[in-house]
Amino acid sequence: MKLLGKRISLNQPGTVKIIPEESDDLWLVYNLISTGDVIATVTTRKVHQNSDSGASKNPSRVRVKLEIKVTAVDYDKDSSALRVRGRNVVSNEHLNSGAFHTLELEKNKEFDLKKEVWDARAIDALTDGCDRGGGADLAVVLMHESLAHLYLVGKNVTTLCAKIEGSSGHKTGSNKFFESIFRAFIKHVEFNTVRCVVIGSPGSIKDEFRGFLLSEAQKLKLKSIESNKSRIVLANTSSGHKNSLKEVLNDMTVMSLIKDTKVAIEMKAMKELTDMLSSNSDRACYGPKSVEAAHELMAIETLMITDDLFRSAEIETRKKYINFVQSVKNAGGKALVFSSMHVSGEQLAQLTGIAAILRFPLPDLDEMELIIFRSDVLLQWPTPHWECHGCRRLPPPSSNLPLPYHSRLTKMHLPDVIQILGFYFVFLLD
Repeated sequence: MKLLGKRISLNQPGTVKIIPEESDDLWLVYNLISTGDVIATVTTRKVHQNSDSGASKNPSRVRVKLEIKVTAVDYDKDSSALRVRGRNVVSNEHLNSGAFHTLELEKNKEFDLKKEVWDARAIDALTDGCDRGGGADLAVVLMHESLAHLYLVGKNVTTLCAKIEGSSGHKTGSNKFFESIFRAFIKHVEFNTVRCVVIGSPGSIKDEFRGFLLSEAQKLKLKSIESNKSRIVLANTSSGHKNSLKEVLNDMTVMSLIKDTKVAIEMKAMKELTDMLSSNSDRACYGPKSVEAAHELMAIETLMITDDLFRSAEIETRKKYINFVQSVKNAGGKALVFSSMHVSGEQLAQLTGIAAILRFPLPDLDEMELIIFRSDVLLQWPTPHWECHGCRRLPPPSSNLPLPYHSRLTKMHLPDVIQILGFYFVFLLD
């Protein structure tokens, strides 16, 4: 994504001028735009004009600059189309202010985005989108009898580029079927950005198509394929449908080729979470209440959250999750924001969209009733001095010690708290 101009500061109003270049960029823009933002771009509109005599002419299309205050945003994942709807805020000779319009934001077309508040999440997403290289990291061909799908897996979006269906009655490995897949392959797969191509299927059809692909590339002298044949790998899958993408992304050979990409990091974290939930459930949790409770206990090692939670129409809800992610990072945890357009994001959405791997076990976390004691709540402490290892703050000596705001306990007797929650306090006796 190209950033042509920027006048923004944290938690202040500001405007950026950008050009989306990839499907990933349109998804990023979808997540940037919120209700109440203003979008400005040049577009065409059909207008009715009158002749000098007052008679109405046939309508014609004219170029106009449209500036709308957003009331709704829609992203079509199949076509990677991004549409915004809102009221026009600036009138001109062709358009009145206050009228509703719909804009389609397209690749390679610039527009201005104005926000009343650029929060930390929006600035980070914008910076990340402009710093990274474009294109997909992974191309996947999923096949079974008379059916194939070609997907490009980018940083934020998994795009279906082609669906190829063979004629019924034809042999699955027939040249006609393979030729159709081959044409889609050379049209959509760019080896200068794609790190790995995976051909997946049940049975031997994947081997047959890989042989056909390399043979055709040799005949047509397609050096981009010939010189990268080591990056075209095979994977066993249960079908040629999208649900087999998860099987591809869990393949160790594939992961080794894309190990430092966002989708690989997300899949690795998701696998660790699901393994933990099945084998050591006290070290993992999911759901807003459980995850927030774990953070109150400073227990989160890795937070996983879907970008859908940042798209709430309620500003306070968006702020809540933005601040929560930052709070986890400030406490030394790692936070991964999963794209809901990836297989890993879809998996996480099935677990409420938020989950965490914990630093230490928290048995019966769901049953714990947590209370944040503020500084005006006094505890009768048995000893005059204490220190919290979690924050290293030492309150002044007193027979009635105020428990600082940052400390968290449950409604339990202190020894039980220390034993069950792993809170280790050092008591320094006079």
